[in-house]
Amino acid sequence: MKIFRGTNHDRAMTLLEVIIVIAVVGIFAAMLMPALIKMKQHDQRIQCVNNMKQIGLAFRVWEGNHGGKYPMSVSETNGGSMEFIIGPNAWRHFQVFSNELGSPSHLICAADNSRTAASSFASLSNRNLSYFISVNVTNENDPDLILSGDRNLTNGTPITNGMLTLTTNSPAGWTSAMHVRSGHIGLADGSVELIGTAGLRAAIERETNAPSRLQMPVLGP
Repeated sequence: MKIFRGTNHDRAMTLLEVIIVIAVVGIFAAMLMPALIKMKQHDQRIQCVNNMKQIGLAFRVWEGNHGGKYPMSVSETNGGSMEFIIGPNAWRHFQVFSNELGSPSHLICAADNSRTAASSFASLSNRNLSYFISVNVTNENDPDLILSGDRNLTNGTPITNGMLTLTTNSPAGWTSAMHVRSGHIGLADGSVELIGTAGLRAAIERETNAPSRLQMPVLGP
C-alpha cells in the first residue's frame, strides 16, 4: 500500500524573516510613539486642569465660610493658616480645606513623577503636593492674581525657606520637571490657564500685589 504525503510542510521562519518582522514592528512603533506621548501629555494636562479647578473652587467655598478671606489671611485658631505663610509649609494651606477639596489626590499632578498622593489629609506633607500657593492673595477680589500653580516654576534663583519671589526684574519660567517647560496657573477667581514662559511673565506683569510671594512645596528647608 502506498502512503501519500502532503506536499505542504510546516517550516520555521528563517533568521532573515524574523529580522524583517522585527524591523517592521519597530518602524510602526516608532511612528506611533510620538502620537502616544502627545496623547499621554494631553491626558495629564486635562487631569492637572481639573485638579486646579477643584483647588480654586475649594478656596472660594472656604472663603465664603470664613468672612470672605482665604486661609493665608485667617489665623490658625479660626481655622486658617496665616501663621504658616513662610517656610516649607505650603501643604498646610491646602490641608485646612480638606472638607471642601474632598480628596488629597487632587493635590497631585499626573505629570509629577516625584510626588505621590497622601492617604489622607491628616498625613499630608509637601511630598504629597504638586502645586505652589501665593501667600499674597487674601480673597477673590482681584481675579487676575496668581493664586496657585504647578511647582515647576522658577525665577532662576534658589528657593529660600520655602519661598520664591516673582518680580518683573527676575524673569520667571518653567522647568522641564512637568508639562515640557510649560505649566498651569490658577487665578484668584478660580480659573486655570496653561501657559508657557511668555504667558507666565505676562501674568506676573499684571500682578497688582507685586512682588508675588509663592510658597513652594519644597522637601527641605
